[in-house]
Amino acid sequence: MSRSLSATRQPVFWAALAFAAGILLGTYAWRPPLLWIAAAAIFLGAGAYFLRQRFAVSVALVLGAFVCAGAVSLELHSAAADPDELAAFCDRGPVTVTGYLLRDGILREGAFGSPQQTIEVEAESAVDEQGRRARGGIRLSAYYPVGSQPGAILHYGQRIRFRAPLRRPRNYGNPGAMDVRGYLRRRGIGAVGSAKITELELLEGRGGSRAGAWIAAARRSVIERVNRLWGPRDGPLIAAMLIGEHSLIDRQTRQNFQSTGTFHILVVSGMNVGLMAFPVFWLLRRLRVADGATTLVTMLATGAYALLTDMGSPVLRAAFMLWIYLLARLFYRDSRAPMNAAGIAALVLLLLDPRTLCDASFQMTFIAVLAIAGIGLPLLERTAEPYRRALVFLDSTDYDLQLEPRMAQWRLDLRLVAGRLARFIPGSRSEPAALWMVGHAAGAVVAAFELLLISMLMQMGMSAPMAAYAHRAALLAVPSNALVVPLTAVLTPMAMLAVLLSYVSRILAWLPALLTTVALNGITGSVRLLGGARASALRVATPTTVALLAFGAAFALAMIVARRRRALAFAGLAALFAASAWIALVPSTPQVRAGVLEFTALDVGQGDSLLVVAPHGRTLLVDAGGLTGQPRSNFDLGEDVVSPYLWSRGMERLDAVAITHAHSDHMGGMRAVIDNFHPHELWFSVRALSPELDAVLDEARRQGVELKEFREGTRFEFGGADVEVLAPPRDWPAARRPQNNDTLVLKLSYGATSALLQGDAEKRMERSISAGGETRADLLKVGHHGSATSSSEEFLSAVQPRYAVISVGAHNPFQYPRHEVLERLEKAKIATFRTDIYGAVTFYLDGRSVEPRLPGR
Repeated sequence: MSRSLSATRQPVFWAALAFAAGILLGTYAWRPPLLWIAAAAIFLGAGAYFLRQRFAVSVALVLGAFVCAGAVSLELHSAAADPDELAAFCDRGPVTVTGYLLRDGILREGAFGSPQQTIEVEAESAVDEQGRRARGGIRLSAYYPVGSQPGAILHYGQRIRFRAPLRRPRNYGNPGAMDVRGYLRRRGIGAVGSAKITELELLEGRGGSRAGAWIAAARRSVIERVNRLWGPRDGPLIAAMLIGEHSLIDRQTRQNFQSTGTFHILVVSGMNVGLMAFPVFWLLRRLRVADGATTLVTMLATGAYALLTDMGSPVLRAAFMLWIYLLARLFYRDSRAPMNAAGIAALVLLLLDPRTLCDASFQMTFIAVLAIAGIGLPLLERTAEPYRRALVFLDSTDYDLQLEPRMAQWRLDLRLVAGRLARFIPGSRSEPAALWMVGHAAGAVVAAFELLLISMLMQMGMSAPMAAYAHRAALLAVPSNALVVPLTAVLTPMAMLAVLLSYVSRILAWLPALLTTVALNGITGSVRLLGGARASALRVATPTTVALLAFGAAFALAMIVARRRRALAFAGLAALFAASAWIALVPSTPQVRAGVLEFTALDVGQGDSLLVVAPHGRTLLVDAGGLTGQPRSNFDLGEDVVSPYLWSRGMERLDAVAITHAHSDHMGGMRAVIDNFHPHELWFSVRALSPELDAVLDEARRQGVELKEFREGTRFEFGGADVEVLAPPRDWPAARRPQNNDTLVLKLSYGATSALLQGDAEKRMERSISAGGETRADLLKVGHHGSATSSSEEFLSAVQPRYAVISVGAHNPFQYPRHEVLERLEKAKIATFRTDIYGAVTFYLDGRSVEPRLPGR
């Protein structure tokens, strides 16, 4: 093994790695904590015994003790976790809650364009109708009446009382769905609810801590100053880059930064911590402040900044690493061991909460650190660093003697170039001026090489987590970061300086604010330009286990050989590049069952989305969900729910998509699906007067999707399955507004088995379908989410399905499915499945029988 990565050279890095392995072991192989503690003691005792005789064996045994420590820490943390007291109060009647705000409220535009405030409350007491009490964290959506203007934002520590039903946080029940419940749990939230803002009662007194109030007030003050200096157009971006306040960033801006691999600029990351700490450290050193005071002030400034940014994983990691570096420098220890610094930061974070290991932000943060510290810095020491050292004291020939011959020769060449350049510079100081220009030009070339190398390594290192979590292959990350990172290095300190000076005078803040605006325009312009390129929009499926293992092996190999012979280092880079290219560019194999007709009803809440896989492998997505009532929201069902499920199945293209009718809960997510999966065809029926439908069709045309309008009586073959259109009738008129009976009703058959997809067709259309011919089917997608407007007894009698599936949202305001519909289905002895209960439900039709399959079974 390379000496630079040996356990004696980087002990804390290996200890952190072993500790993380123990957390994973404890996650999948539960054992009593005492057993892990006993095992750790045995490993430590054995390590002490072999310390002098077999040092390598002793090191391995001590690392085994860290593995056991990681496992036991997970067990102890889980046992000590606060009980979920609010669980017994959820999904029941209204609860009276008295508590205080954990964070400032966030004002957003909610459903139907009405504003709403999202607040997080620590319930001092939650009292149900039986008088039982509980405590815990609650996320509340406080909505304003439609057409009203929003009032004052609620602040940290304010005490309130409200009465509302509580619900347990719910994940969408599809493979690949985001773990919303886990995210809220990490924020201390055990229940969610909604109430009118007018029903919130402000109480006297304050809750929370004084320190929390100070931090919240400081954060509000900074945001206010940012908005004053840069206005509503640039203010949200500056606030996001400075202190991580990204609640006002629109979705398109987020996607542009994500697609170009520069999203780390938009959120507070370790780079921001460094850019904040460096000016403080540099200024104190210039003022000749003592080393101890300089270190202390810089650490305090870094800690205050971390508190101001709400202390996410990247900020904590960067702050810990910076503190370690400063302390090591203060005590004259080897401060050039970034792997150890990363190891200490990781150990601290994992000791505080072992579940952090499974957090995407934590993983991506430390992969980035390992790419830079484990691969990038060793390569730079062998490539760019000798040239950087050679640029020091360029006018000194004595310094040439301290360098290797090729670097001394390079300095001579630079002096010759400077001598030629001096002829064109007037004045007595022409030679020093020319030498200064040549030296800085050479330094800029070296810096550009360093930036490109680190950007390339970051792109390769982040390819696996970006594919797994964001399903993106940021092919333009290297040129994007080459443009954006230098501008960010200007923007961050200038913006901080402008904010600080604005507390004295806005006149003093004018120049740094102007430079910040110029840098921001350069960043956003670069991101828009590169984000609009076709190569930036490459979306990828979830990597296979084999691909991830190959990537991990290549990454480890690149770290191990980075300090070895050039040929080995090049081979390591080539292996990492090949593994990254595999994940980003090699198409995945869809996970489908050959020779059967598959129907999977996705859980998209109160909406419809159904995946059809034909016996020969062709794919069709019928509807793509959407939020009811055309709400304006940054949440997109197509991007955030439907697409992750398809990617989890290894799908990167669709053969066709279908829009049953122009209601938002069916087609709201279709534009994102078209963007992500580039289908060949789009099926639709009635062209009702709907700007939203027109926008989807226009986007489809722009991407070269063939539009096909279907009416009753159309028949065709699709991948080995027979497709028959049952509705709408050929003479069905397009109304002024989209209607449920506009629905495209499809019957798909394979062998002796068939499925009828009813969409939102109501009883009137059901009678037309029943009168039109053979409607019997083994599987029925129940109409209109189980509403009483559909599923008449006559229609069920005509279809005679053995199975039915209802796509419906949990706790929906319409109280779907209606109890009378469920009674009809039960009376007809139809086995009924619901997406709000089971999540995604799959049915396999093999031509002879139907096999239902629930998630995880």
